[in-house]
Amino acid sequence: MLVWLAEYLQLYITGLNVVQYLTMRVILGVLTALFLSMWLGPHVIRALRRLQIGQTVRDDGPQSHLSKSGTPTMGGLLILMSVFISVLLWADLSNRYVWVTLIIIGGFGLVGFIDDYRKVVRKDAGGLPARWKYFWQSLIAATVAVYLFYSAGQPAETALLIPFFKDVVPQLGAFYILLAYFVIVGTSNAVNLTDGLDGLAIMPTVMVAGALGVFAYVTGHVNFSAYLQIPYIPEAAELTVVCAALTGAGLGFLWFNTYPAQVFMGDVGSLALGAALGVIAVLVRQELVLFIMGGVFVVETLSVMLQVGSYKMRGKRVFRMAPIHHHYELKGWPEPRVIVRFWILSLILVLIGLATLKLR
Repeated sequence: MLVWLAEYLQLYITGLNVVQYLTMRVILGVLTALFLSMWLGPHVIRALRRLQIGQTVRDDGPQSHLSKSGTPTMGGLLILMSVFISVLLWADLSNRYVWVTLIIIGGFGLVGFIDDYRKVVRKDAGGLPARWKYFWQSLIAATVAVYLFYSAGQPAETALLIPFFKDVVPQLGAFYILLAYFVIVGTSNAVNLTDGLDGLAIMPTVMVAGALGVFAYVTGHVNFSAYLQIPYIPEAAELTVVCAALTGAGLGFLWFNTYPAQVFMGDVGSLALGAALGVIAVLVRQELVLFIMGGVFVVETLSVMLQVGSYKMRGKRVFRMAPIHHHYELKGWPEPRVIVRFWILSLILVLIGLATLKLR
């Protein structure tokens, strides 16, 4: 929005042409989202407390979590508000990739909001039934995947990039729709499963979003993409502003979500943030790199799948409790130790993902 305004006003105020530079808008985007999140945080937390929107803790979970009961949840609204305002202010709103990402964030956020509302306001322990949650996630993701496939303007937009191999770029054809669908829905639910400890999900999300911003920037820059031998997708560059907003809003939320948490993001935050990472990875053609960088999310999801599968087939559990972060808690690890070690693992995996840009 301010890009258009600055473009007009620079005819009279020459200094405003700085807003036209993507790097400046990235800096302004991350700072805007960060300060908005930190400023809105206390107001949102007070409102959630006043409305008695508090977390419900499972009786069969770690006993240390019982003290968390009643902590305000649905704090993901704080993140989404900061992201939307920042993106609408600093991104080029004529870019369709920006709108695709905002639609995904808003759609998945709405699904998460309804789930949280049913659980914490209507006191429906099950929340939104799983089949309906998955149906709406699938509908949104599939619609976006079909749109992206049929609106692709060049072969690079539907090709699969294989990490570490510069000459292996197969065309997906209609399989692009299936891949995009699974990446968006899968990442959304993976982040949701990881969001079980104070700050555990938001920091890896911030790191992955920042790294995807690097991929978006070089993919949308004709010289950098040629040098790194990756497909050039002009519209991808503007996603750097979206990634910056996600990073800033996430860091601002962490200020209140760090141990011991004053607020939890709830499904409204985790489902939306996960879907955002998924769709951005699809748009910059880095689905497989997302699998590497989001390794913590992948392991958390696999731990649940193994636990459920083992119990159904063998009547035995693989872990003391799933997702796997609870397993380590029940082994005696203090919650901050689990959180920080998972953060360290995320950082390592993100660096490996970034290394794929050069190691090709």
